[in-house]
Amino acid sequence: MRLAYTAYLVREYDEAIAWFVSAVGWTLLEDTDLGGGKRWVRVGPRDGGELLLARATSAEQAAAVGREAGGRVAFFVHTGDFDRDYARMLAAGVTFAEIPRNEAYGRVVVFADLYGNRWDLIESRADAVEDNGET
Repeated sequence: MRLAYTAYLVREYDEAIAWFVSAVGWTLLEDTDLGGGKRWVRVGPRDGGELLLARATSAEQAAAVGREAGGRVAFFVHTGDFDRDYARMLAAGVTFAEIPRNEAYGRVVVFADLYGNRWDLIESRADAVEDNGET
């Protein structure tokens, strides 16, 4: 078995697509009209992993947008080039909750998505493109 998708609640499909593509640098993988205002929308990074964007359709779902993990970091994005991705996201207006820090497992920074969900951008020691003399 493998986990295929992670549903991600959004207010509107197009605003979420725009944010993930322009701010995070991901790719729109699929956008299929299912009729009745529903769409099958998948976004993800070039290197794998996907979110299935799910438009909130009830008051209960709308109240949960931006609260995927109750204020905790909900999503973890690994990169092989932390400096490149951090700089690109910063230039795109992504809100960071802190400055990048070094941890035993690698470099990390917490950022918020367009709804306030918290994410980690991580370059683990195993993901690093080059060592730069730091081990």
